[in-house]
Amino acid sequence: MEGFSEVSMLYPLKFEPIYQERIWGGDQLQTVLKRQLPETDQPIGESWELSDREEACSRVVNGPMAGRTLHELVTHFGRALLGRQARRLDRFPLLVKLIDAGERLSLQVHPDEAAARRIGGGAEAKTEMWYVMSARRDARILAGLLGRATKQQLVADIASPTVENFLQSYPSQPGDAYFITAGTLHAIGGGNLILEIQQNSDTTYRVSDWGRVDAAGRSRELHVEQGMQAIDFTNRVSPRIAGVVGATIHNRKFDVVVHCPFFQVSDLHLVDTWSDNTREDSFHLLSAINAPVLVGKPGIPERQTRIEPGETVLVPAAMAGYVIEPLMAGETRVVKTTL
Repeated sequence: MEGFSEVSMLYPLKFEPIYQERIWGGDQLQTVLKRQLPETDQPIGESWELSDREEACSRVVNGPMAGRTLHELVTHFGRALLGRQARRLDRFPLLVKLIDAGERLSLQVHPDEAAARRIGGGAEAKTEMWYVMSARRDARILAGLLGRATKQQLVADIASPTVENFLQSYPSQPGDAYFITAGTLHAIGGGNLILEIQQNSDTTYRVSDWGRVDAAGRSRELHVEQGMQAIDFTNRVSPRIAGVVGATIHNRKFDVVVHCPFFQVSDLHLVDTWSDNTREDSFHLLSAINAPVLVGKPGIPERQTRIEPGETVLVPAAMAGYVIEPLMAGETRVVKTTL
């Protein structure tokens, strides 16, 4: 079909970021990742790097399929793009974001499938993972209930700043990850720049916004009733996955999220070329963290794509074997996501 590559010529696909204004937005997309952002009335708080949603669908920016939407690619290529492990072929199963928090985000929760069915109204389940790319001094992560916190205490204090006393709190460290299962109460603290991998859902129940108002003195809508139905009060497990400490001499792969039905995540620490293979089981998402990399078929420029720190490339399942080539000396970190 015109405008699409042959399956045999599929290449690593890069997409145009979709920037989202947020009242809590920061400046690390510019200061850390050196992005040129559009002029907006409010700060940019999120960059949707890979999205297949009606209200925000990513477009390819490289190669012969530039201009095509992610949804068009899914519809046209099906399993050649998504792989044999994909449950659905009607939309891309994941959403990739960069979260640039200048201020603390709201205290919120996402439903699991059972809660989404109970609540209704088009609610979609969402489990997500955060990878801390950069963190300013005193930046923190609030995620998960403390063991001593009761539902009654949470309900009684939900409108008070003291509600954070019932949450697990962690100092942000670049390289750390957080596995935020559906039902986990959480808030990203100000000063964090985070890579977020999540199910393709935009359902969020905001239970507290810390008393924040916009420039006109208006507060944002809260969803306390739905949020209380979505919170998993039985889960008190720590969501933090500590990052690797120390320099890497050889290429290393560290598993981050493995026992999850929605995605698998690895943290690649590279000092040399890394060979990989989709085996046509699943697409690979590769997110550059601290240095640029070249991804694709070695020696075939038209099937290679360079990505800068913060960018994500989609390796179609049909590509099978490919390599990741670091483009700078020292340790290069890449977050790899598959089904």
